Amino acid sequence: MSYRAPHLAVDFLSDNFPGSRGEARVLDVACGSGWIAKLMVELGFKHFVGVDGSQGMLDQAAKTGLYKELKLALLGTEPLPAPTGAFDVVIINGALDSGFAPVSVVRELCNAAKPGGFVCMSRGDHTGTAGDEYKKDLERELQLMKEEGLWNPAGLKRADRYMEDPHLSPERVKELPKEEQYISGTVYLYKKSILSN
Repeated sequence: MSYRAPHLAVDFLSDNFPGSRGEARVLDVACGSGWIAKLMVELGFKHFVGVDGSQGMLDQAAKTGLYKELKLALLGTEPLPAPTGAFDVVIINGALDSGFAPVSVVRELCNAAKPGGFVCMSRGDHTGTAGDEYKKDLERELQLMKEEGLWNPAGLKRADRYMEDPHLSPERVKELPKEEQYISGTVYLYKKSILSN
């Protein structure tokens, strides 16, 4: 599906990450088959822990040989299986949407990051009431967490060509110019407050 989201998220994180990549501990949430870790390894990151809600996906991620640990957990239903304040980078790609991970998960992502660590989140701007409501709720929660002193924005990247629109029929795809076959998306990057535990 010309799914550019992993590249957009990893590149944006990499452009803004000042620390030692070789030493950084990365929590890859909703890790799927390990695509994010594969991209991050190319940029010098080496230490990964993966979490996903599907054992099948974790089995695929294990085949990459990149993860020190892989943990099964359904986001929002079960607590994120990660120690507090342990990771230099926490990244989630594509799971922040209606019907996937609830907005409340962002607090768990923040908790897992070290003070001064980064939380990178990307999501597509899916059209429709559920997607619009989710985005509003998510951005309200991100702002509330900033006001609570938990973290500060470190960057925001909007992309017009985040991924091909999964709601277009094959007939409609043939009719539309290539640039209109995509949905936009956003990569949010936050830095956890030094004073947070």
